[in-house]
Amino acid sequence: MLVVNNFKDYEIIDASNGMKYERWGKYYLLRPDPEVIWDNGNLEEKYKGQIDAIYYRNNKGGGYWKNLKPLPNSWQIKYNNLTFNIKQMGFKHTGLFPEQAVNWNFMIEKIKHANREIKVLNLFAYTGGASVACLSAGASVTHVDSSRGMVDWCKENVASSSLQKMKIRYLVDDVIKFVKREIRRNNKYDAIIMDPPSYGRGANKEVWEIEKNLNELINLCVEILSDKPLFFQINSYTTGLSSVVLKNLLTLTVDKKYKGTITNGEIGLPITKNNLILPCGIYGRWENNE
Repeated sequence: MLVVNNFKDYEIIDASNGMKYERWGKYYLLRPDPEVIWDNGNLEEKYKGQIDAIYYRNNKGGGYWKNLKPLPNSWQIKYNNLTFNIKQMGFKHTGLFPEQAVNWNFMIEKIKHANREIKVLNLFAYTGGASVACLSAGASVTHVDSSRGMVDWCKENVASSSLQKMKIRYLVDDVIKFVKREIRRNNKYDAIIMDPPSYGRGANKEVWEIEKNLNELINLCVEILSDKPLFFQINSYTTGLSSVVLKNLLTLTVDKKYKGTITNGEIGLPITKNNLILPCGIYGRWENNE
């Protein structure tokens, strides 16, 4: 398992009974997490007076934030030289997945040591954590997401990290339609990143289902890789999907055409209070052997 150990502006302080108590900069949030099935006490009682906001689930599958103290509409946290804007979103999210820092580290190192210009394609790119990381390493980035709000949020993160003069293209689009157009245009990329949801809808309500569409998408992406690709990164939070599945997909697609090294596994975050690790999804990664 890859574990983040150097995120100074973020930490999981404690976790128990389906909830995690986190510090985001100077603010403390209590949010649900389905992986936390152990009992380590009632966190709401344990940290009474210290929690700034709690996300409560309702019986319809959604939920709401209850702010116990005044919170700004957004605030910033840093990861090394990267700056991200944090906001309380519906369905418990804050606009950033801190566990992805282990993947940002990998991407930054690969790009910096490539000693050549690197073009990166980031699909299902969300608020642009990986896009910002790759820009900071000197790559040019094409950022694609079906939500205009997420793409605009990425622009905020790029500006907050003082990277707005770097080469980045923002697109609100369905990823499969976009990749098919790039094939027709003969556009090539040295690195591809994707974080596909279990289920979603494209910019024009196109339906995405990971079990039906991921294999097709990876095969299409192989057609837009450059002659000397640097890496191909897949992240997933789909419940029940093994990282070995991602390894198998990469073996039968990317590695069939470009021989390299494939790694896979879980990613996680440390829990400060008791040295436990919270699992936070899986990854599959192909990289060249430069």
